Amino acid sequence: MMINQFNRRGFLAALGAAGTVAGTAAATPAWAAGRKPYFTRVGRPIGVQLYALGEAAQKDLGGTLKKLSAIGYRDFELPGFYNRAPKDLRADADAAGARFNCIHLSMPNRLPPGGLGLMTGTQELADALNTLGIYKAVLPVPLLPDSFDPAGGRKALLDGVVAGGLDMWKRLADTLNERGAALKPYGIELGYHNHNMEFRPQDGTTGWEVLLGRLDPKVTFLELDLGWITAGGLDPAAELRRLKGRVKMVHLKDVKASTKTNYELQQDPAECGLGKFDWKAVLTACEAAGVEHYYVEQEPPFTRDRFESMKISHDFLARFVA
Repeated sequence: MMINQFNRRGFLAALGAAGTVAGTAAATPAWAAGRKPYFTRVGRPIGVQLYALGEAAQKDLGGTLKKLSAIGYRDFELPGFYNRAPKDLRADADAAGARFNCIHLSMPNRLPPGGLGLMTGTQELADALNTLGIYKAVLPVPLLPDSFDPAGGRKALLDGVVAGGLDMWKRLADTLNERGAALKPYGIELGYHNHNMEFRPQDGTTGWEVLLGRLDPKVTFLELDLGWITAGGLDPAAELRRLKGRVKMVHLKDVKASTKTNYELQQDPAECGLGKFDWKAVLTACEAAGVEHYYVEQEPPFTRDRFESMKISHDFLARFVA
C-alpha cells in the first residue's frame, strides 16, 4: 500500500501564497447591535492551529501558548509532535494553562526515527494522545506514492495526487476507516482535513466526492478547512450545510477576493475579517452543522507579525454576531 506522506507544516510553509493583506477588520454591522457575539452565544472557545505560528511554536511552544492565551485563545490544535515526547508537550501546555484538543498526524515514511504517526501501533498512539489529553486526531493530507520526494515541491505533490487518480482517494478512505475503527475503543476519534486538491474534476467526479462516499461516519469525521474549500471553488457555508453531522472541526481563515479557483494549493490569504468571506453565513452554517471546535489558521506569506495576525483574527471573531 502506498501510504507515504510529506510533512504538511514544513511543506506548506515553504510554498507560501501570493498576495498581501491590507486594511483592518470591519466593524460589527448595525443590524447586529444589541445581539450577543457568536462565540459567546454558542459557548465555544476560539481555537488556533499552531501551524500558523510557524517557527515561534517550534522553538518556544510554551511561550507561544502563553502569548496566544493572552490574546484569548483557549483551544489549541497541534500540527504534529514537533519531534518531542508527548509528556514534554503536555508540560508546556500545563505551564501555560493551555489545553490541546486535537493533533494532526503524519504517515510512516515521513516520520523521524521513533516518531509517532497515524500508522503507529494503536496502543502506543493512544497512550501518546492520552498523555497529551487529546481525543481527536486528524490526517491532513492525501496518500502519496512511496516514490514521492518533497524536495520536488508543489509540482511533485500535485503530480503524485493526479497519478494516484480516484483509486488513491478510495484507499485513503479505507485507511481512515480502518484506523478510525481501531482507535475508537480507546476513545479517540479520527478525522480528515482537506486542502483544495480534493476538488479537482476527475472522470465526472472529484476525489472529495469519492472520499465522502467511502468514509464511514461512524468511525471518522471531517475537519473542514474553509479557506481551501473556497480556493477549490466551493461555497463553505453550503458545504457545511451539506455535511451536517459529519463536520466536528473547522479551520477558520479568510482569503482575499483575488483568490482564484484552483486545485494546486494556491490562495491569497487574509486575517479573518479582512477577506471576502460572508462570516454571518459561514458561522451560522457551522452552528447548524454541529461544529465542536473552531481553529483559526492562516497560510503564509504573512505581511504582519504572526501573533499580530492571530490577534486580528481572534478579535474579529470574538465580537462577530451571527
